Amino acid sequence: MNWLDTLPRSSRTPAGREREVLRLMPRLFLLGTVILGLPSLGARLFPWDATEAEAAALVLRIDILAVSAVFVHWTAVLTVAIGALVVVIMKGPAYVADSYPIADSSVPRPDSHPRQDD
Repeated sequence: MNWLDTLPRSSRTPAGREREVLRLMPRLFLLGTVILGLPSLGARLFPWDATEAEAAALVLRIDILAVSAVFVHWTAVLTVAIGALVVVIMKGPAYVADSYPIADSSVPRPDSHPRQDD
């Protein structure tokens, strides 16, 4: 038996927008990362009217906000991609599952012993 045997007469649902979403994710990932990183670059190029220590603190604050925004963006893109991937898998064919014995079936097994309650 192969690992992924499909059920005979299982049908596939036609692809929908989930394929478009999956194709868009790499570009959206890179474009969003670049756009969210621009404030950090701009803070370094902007001439600040402050002391060097105050300017460094402000640039550090902008860096922290930019990095946190990038991580939120990555999380959102990954979540949407996982959702689209789940839809693609669910629209595919049905697969045969391995059978396993059920311990609490309504028909007792021949080797089972009666319970002794004290």
